[in-house]
Amino acid sequence: MTETPNPARTPSPIISAAGLAEALAGPRPPVVLDVRYRLGGPHGRPDYDAGHIPGAVFVDLEAELAGTPGERGRHPLPDAADFGAAMRRAGVSAGTPVVAYDGDLGWGAARAWWLLCWAGHPDVRVLDGGLAAWRGPLEKETPAPAEGDFEPRPGGLPLLTADTAAELARTGLLLDARAGERYRGEVEPIDPVAGHIPGAVSAPTGENIDGDGRFLAPAALTARFAAFGAVEPGARVGVYCGSGVSGAQQALALELAGFVPALYAGSWSEWSRDPARPVATGAERG
Repeated sequence: MTETPNPARTPSPIISAAGLAEALAGPRPPVVLDVRYRLGGPHGRPDYDAGHIPGAVFVDLEAELAGTPGERGRHPLPDAADFGAAMRRAGVSAGTPVVAYDGDLGWGAARAWWLLCWAGHPDVRVLDGGLAAWRGPLEKETPAPAEGDFEPRPGGLPLLTADTAAELARTGLLLDARAGERYRGEVEPIDPVAGHIPGAVSAPTGENIDGDGRFLAPAALTARFAAFGAVEPGARVGVYCGSGVSGAQQALALELAGFVPALYAGSWSEWSRDPARPVATGAERG
């Protein structure tokens, strides 16, 4: 792990739709980010233009929350300066709360949450249940927010490299957030090699949420992760996925459960590009 987490962040990484409506009507309304994104699906901007939470600013995950694809994976971390500029354009300031939402499983919103927390923002939340949970009005007007003053200071959440992820899989707990069939190596629709990091445990992100797309209660999440071996809040836990997007949702679930998770941002899309890296298949950790 390459950074020490910042304990000054807001105590909960999620907010309910009712809580967001109340915050928007209050004296210190949050900046709202629309991060609708689906892996391999259509771009989220047309959905945003068709209707979004009033005042929400669209954030393009692939253009603003990721760097250029390559050896570091399909969605490597963006350059800190570029990320800061994108957030300031969206109106993000250090002293203003931020709420991110998407329209699916919380992946895009969690990516924004993770990056902002990692970059040192103290008050970031994800709308629990996404846009489907919102009961207020929608608007089509594109807002023009005032420029924010947010300056990234990386280090707010721990970050894994390929080497430290491998070490954590041997000595701690490394969770693979992808679908079980990808972990087992039965299919690989995107990356060049099928399988998983040896020692990692399969923990698909879909099991972090209920049928309405909301996160399970903290006690239920704690029990889920305890079954994988994370039995106390001080346990060393990390997570990876295909390219560092769905893994951010798992990181958020781990934080709800009381852990300080480390994210391997390059994830399988970086790991599988290096033929020297070992690959395990099957249902066992390997």
